[in-house]
Order: sequence, then C-alpha cells, then structure tokens
Amino acid sequence: MPRTVLLNPGPVNVTDRVRQALMLPDLCHREKEFSDLMATIRTQLLQAFDIEENYTSVLVSGSGTAALEMAVSSSLSPGRSMLVIENGVYGERIGKICDVYQLNRRTLTLGWGEPPRIEDIEKELQQNPDIEVVALVHHETTTGLLNPLKEVGELARRYGKVFLVDCISSIAGDKVDFKSIDIAVGTANKCVQGFPGVSFVLFQKKELPRLRKIPERTLYFNLTGYHKAQEAGGMLFTPAIPAHYALNVALEELIEETVAGRIQRYAAAATFLRNGFKDMGLEFLIPEGWRSNCLTGLYLPKGMSYEKLHSELKANGFVIYAGQGNLSNNIFRIANMGDITQEEFQHFLKVLATVC
Repeated sequence: MPRTVLLNPGPVNVTDRVRQALMLPDLCHREKEFSDLMATIRTQLLQAFDIEENYTSVLVSGSGTAALEMAVSSSLSPGRSMLVIENGVYGERIGKICDVYQLNRRTLTLGWGEPPRIEDIEKELQQNPDIEVVALVHHETTTGLLNPLKEVGELARRYGKVFLVDCISSIAGDKVDFKSIDIAVGTANKCVQGFPGVSFVLFQKKELPRLRKIPERTLYFNLTGYHKAQEAGGMLFTPAIPAHYALNVALEELIEETVAGRIQRYAAAATFLRNGFKDMGLEFLIPEGWRSNCLTGLYLPKGMSYEKLHSELKANGFVIYAGQGNLSNNIFRIANMGDITQEEFQHFLKVLATVC
C-alpha cells in the first residue's frame, strides 16, 4: 500500500531507519545511556553545520516553538529591547513571546510576504539605542518567503547587536550563514528529518557570559539552566526519550548526506515542482529570488476551495497545507521537506493537474 506523502512543512516523511529508532526498550532518562545520547546529539548538531569551534548547543523537549520561547525569553538583558521583524505569522510569534514575558520590543511591521529593507532596519537601530537583540525568521513559512538573513546579520554585527534567528523551517533546507548569527533556533521534525518532540538552540560560546547575567524569567525554558545541566551530563526535566533516539539517527543521516547535499536535493525538488506548477498555470505568491527551497505558496485555482483541493489530494495520498490568517481563503502551500522520492513528486504533479 502506498504511503501518505506529507507536503506540509513538518512533521515530514522520515526514512525507515529513523522510524525504527523509535522502537527502543524502556529507559530511565537519568541513566548514563541517555546522558551519552544527549551529548552525542549536541555534538552532531555542531558537526553537521560545521560550527564546533564557536558554537554550543542546547536540547529541549517540545516543538520548535519551545526552543524559540527558550531563546527569546532568555536572551534580552533587563532594560534593553528586542527589534522584532514581522512579515508573517512566525515573526508575529516572536512578538507574542516578547509580550507574554513583558519584554521591551520595537517592531518593524511589514505585509505578509514583504521582505524587509535593510535601510529600514538600520533606521530603527540608529533611532533606538536601547535595542540589544535583533530577531528575524529566516524562512517565513506563512508565505514561503526567505528573509535576507546574511544581510540583516551583518547589519546587526555592525551595530553591535545580538542577532537571534528562527531557523526552524530553514535549517538543513536552505543555506544558513552561521557567521552572521549569535543565536539560532531549530527543530527535529522539519528539514533535519526527525520526529516531533525535541528542538534545539545553537548559540555562540562568546554569548554565554552575557546570557548568564540575565535573570531567570521562566522555569522550563531557561536557556543557561539547560546548558549548565547538559554540559554536566544531566538534564533539568524528563525529556522526550524516543524523539531523541530518532534525532540521533536523523543527524547521522544528515551528516552522511551533508547539509550542502540536502540543500541541493531540496532545491532540485522545489525547482521540479515549480516548473510543474508553472506548466499548470498556477500563480505564485512569492516572486522568484525570494522563495525558500522548502515551501511554495500558490494561489488557489479559480473556483476551487482549499477544502475541495485538500480532500481530493488526500484521497490520492498527498497532504497539502492551507494558508493562514487573511491568506486562508486565497492560497495553499506545498512543502518539499523530508524523505520524498522523485517518483512521488512526479505522481503528485499528475494528480494535482487532474484535480485542478
């Protein structure tokens, strides 16, 4: 029986090897076996992205939002503010985290799918010296827009600001310039091709002294508390053990394929799909040059509701993704993350052409 192909931006289809890693015996998380596994995963993350020299890593049980909340709530010094660049649901999520923790924030608000202009960010930095952290979503999956990470990071560095990036939907799928980033957030169940349940924060070691001076604002999501415990081979709370075993294997596969190799595979898949969409006459939400390797936003065909499109594709074994917020009645989204074969992409385009 053919499997269901997930064309949503996570959770993704995984390999049999990763799936089998979930089938583990009962294990206490306080045993040395699990401490060793966590240490291996933390090292694998740094090895995969070739950042061992300058970065350290922290694992947290939860979705990507858990790691993002950990990074945002733990990174701002008292009396300073965070500049949040919002051009989609996930940029707005960073702003909401700031508000929940009553952090001071400045906001650069743009239309969904509208890239930020470097001169506008620079103006904010010039006019507001209280800004300590600049926060950006790299791949804004609301639309499929890839924000200009490197350019914003270089600007933040020039002004002596900490650059915090939500890489949840881009890490291992699009090129991430770690030289420009101080704090990066990722998750297991998107382009890393693991299972939901564990996410991570990668940050520059030179940030540690500053981060340690920030007062604790949260019990479960305290970044330096986790880092201290994990450096000592321990953990603060009960982790999602099966998801960690799967992440370990997913990272083995990523290191074998190489990050560059995976990015190339995703880019080729995106190009193949987009050529097919173009041949069908479908209209793209994001212009060429600003699209991620991992997801394509498309306007719904005239006279076709998302519900009808989704149900007909699902009946044929393909799960697609709806638009969000004010785009929910206008667009649909096709992700090409995960372990999906060329034959499955070809079959999907045939089914989509028939349905449309």
